[in-house]
Amino acid sequence: MSDQPPHAMPPPGDPDPAPGQPGDPTAPPPGSTTPPPAGEPPVAPPPAGQPAAAPSWDPTGAQSPQGWVLPPTGGFPAGSGAYGGQPWYPGAPVAYPGQPGHGWYPPGIDPADPLVTPPGGGVSGWFDRCVGAARRGWRQLLPILLLTQVLPAVVVSLLALAVDPTAKWDESTADDPAALPDTFLADLGTMLAVLIGGSLVFGLVQSLGWAAGTWVVARQAAGEPAGVGAALGYGLRRALGLWGWTLVMSLIVGLGICFCVIPGIYFAFALSMAGPVYLFERQHPIGRSYRMFHDRLGLLLGRVALVAAAVIVGGGAAGVVEGVGSLPLGTAPLESPGTAVGVIVVTLLGGVLALPAHLAQLVGLVVTYAEQRVHEGPVDSARLAGELG
Repeated sequence: MSDQPPHAMPPPGDPDPAPGQPGDPTAPPPGSTTPPPAGEPPVAPPPAGQPAAAPSWDPTGAQSPQGWVLPPTGGFPAGSGAYGGQPWYPGAPVAYPGQPGHGWYPPGIDPADPLVTPPGGGVSGWFDRCVGAARRGWRQLLPILLLTQVLPAVVVSLLALAVDPTAKWDESTADDPAALPDTFLADLGTMLAVLIGGSLVFGLVQSLGWAAGTWVVARQAAGEPAGVGAALGYGLRRALGLWGWTLVMSLIVGLGICFCVIPGIYFAFALSMAGPVYLFERQHPIGRSYRMFHDRLGLLLGRVALVAAAVIVGGGAAGVVEGVGSLPLGTAPLESPGTAVGVIVVTLLGGVLALPAHLAQLVGLVVTYAEQRVHEGPVDSARLAGELG
C-alpha cells in the first residue's frame, strides 16, 4: 500500500491535468512570471491604464509580431507608398452620392467651388460650372450683352447696307457686265472705311461688355453683389486696355489667316485666354495665353473648341435667319421706308438670336481660364474676384 493520502490520488477515469492548470506538476507557482518560449523576444506588458495593443493584420494571413503595424507608424517617405511618386491630385476625388470628395486636393483647392473646376473634374465639371454661371448671372449678363454686343453688331450691319454699292454697280454695268463700274474704287474705299471704322469704334464698346460680364461672373461665384450699373462701371475702366490687346490679337489672327487659314486658327486658339489674362492679371496677356495653351494643350484645346462650336452654331443660326428674312427686301432695302423698317427688324431679330452664342463665349472662356489657373496653384472664386479689382 502507498503512503500517499487518499485525497491526493486522482479519481479513477479522470484525465491528467492540462498543462499550466492547477494540479499540473510542471505549472509554476502562483505569482511567478512565465518565461517566453525559446527563440521569441519578451513582450513588455502595457503601461497601467492602457489597453493592450491588438495584433496587427497581415494580408498573407500570418500574424505580425506584437507591436508591429502596417504601414509603419511614421508613414511612407515622401513620394513613396503603395503607388510611389503620385501627384497631389491624380484624378477626381472618390465620393459617394451626396457626399463631398475627400483626400485628393491640397489646401486651397475647393472641389465644390462654383467657378473653378478642380484638377480631374473633366469636361462634366467644366460644363456644370458654365451652366451654373449662366444660371446665376443671366439677369445681369443678358442686358449687358444686348447693349454691348448685339446693338453694335446691328449698327455695323445697317451701316454696311447703307454704303453697299452693289445695286449701283449692277445698274452701271448692265450694258457690259465684264466692265468695272466707274466709281468702283471710290465706292470700295468708302465701304471699307465705314466697316473698319465702325468695327474699331464698336469694338471698344464690345470690350466694355466683355469686361463687365467677366466681373459679374467672378463676383457672383464668390457670393458678392454684382449689379448691371456697377458692372458697366468696371467695364468702362478696363475697356480701353482690353480693346488695345484685342486689336493686337485680331491683327495676329488676321495675318495667320492670310497664310493658308490654318495658322490663323492656331493663333485664335493659342490667344483665347489673352482677354481673361489681361482682366485678372493685367500683364503679358499674349505670352501668358500662349504658355497656358502649350502647357495644357489637350485640356485648353478641348474647352475652347467646345466654346467655338457653340459660337459657330449659335451665330450661324442667327445669320441664316437674318439672311433669309432679308431676301424679299431686295438689294437696297434702305431706299424705301417699308423695306427699311423690315430690314431693321430682321437685323435686330438676328442679333437677339445670337445672344446665347455671346453668353456661351463669355462664360466658357472665363470658366476655362479659372480651370487653367488652378493647375498652376491653389485658387478659388474669392481670389479671382479680388484680382479683378
